[in-house]
Formats: sequence, structure tokens, C-alpha cells
Amino acid sequence: MQQITRALLVLPALALAACATSPTVTNFGQAGPATTLAPADQMTLEQPAQTISNAAAITDASAFVDPAAYAQLSQKSKSEVASAQFNALQFGRVGAPRLWQGDGGQSGSITVGPYVRVNLIDCRDFTNTVTIKGQSFIKKGTACREADGSWSVSAAKAG
Repeated sequence: MQQITRALLVLPALALAACATSPTVTNFGQAGPATTLAPADQMTLEQPAQTISNAAAITDASAFVDPAAYAQLSQKSKSEVASAQFNALQFGRVGAPRLWQGDGGQSGSITVGPYVRVNLIDCRDFTNTVTIKGQSFIKKGTACREADGSWSVSAAKAG
């Protein structure tokens, strides 16, 4: 009976000791005859914030805006619409417009639909409205998230 009691006291200590060891990751598919093992805490992982900012930077905003409107936008307005477009697609609530304000009375809004998964690819419908000097330009379409995290227009519809 005492041996069982001692074993029960030692088991939690062994479990905690096992948690303190560094896990290892096997790197498959690397060149060379032997498989290498590296502690997981020594691997360089890209931070989610860096991934999102990289994806936002490579998402081409001109594809989401009516070409006639995009040609008239200032550099600041192009930056604002790009940021709003990416954030609406990435984080936006269904039907809630994401507003942006640029230079010289240029403004707009982006509204997105629900996520739809097609062949393991996330897609969303969007409506992008740009207002320049009181004139509205509307572009509707479907955007899909690429493997690198950026968004691209897969289908455009008449505004």
C-alpha cells in the first residue's frame, strides 16, 4: 500500500518534468542523408502581425476599385482604400461598411459578405464604393485569399 502511495506522489512530479523538456520538430524533405531535429523554441517563426502586414502590402487595391475612380485617387487615398479593403476582407463583419477618408473630399466604404470556402480557399463578396467630388463609383466582386495571405479579385460584377 505504501508503494502505491509513493508512486502516486511521484507521478505528478514526473508529468511536470516531462512538460519542461523542449519538443523537437522533424524537418522532412531537406536535402542530405540524415533527418535533422531542431528544438521548437529555436525555430524562427513569422509573427502573425508580420504575416498580416506583408499580406496587406502585397494585396493589389487597384483590382478592387472602379478603374475610372482609381485613376483619380491621390496617393494618400490609394493608401487609405488599400488598408480599408484589406481590413474589411480580413476582419470585417458581414454587412458592416468599413469607411475611409482620403485627400480632397475623396472617400469611400467597403462592405463584405460572409466567408465562403471553395476548394479550401476562403472567399468573400465585396462592394467597394468610392466617392470623388460627389460622384460615386461602385465595384462589386468576389475576392479570395491567396496562399501568401493576400487577397485577389476572382470575379468582378457590374456595379
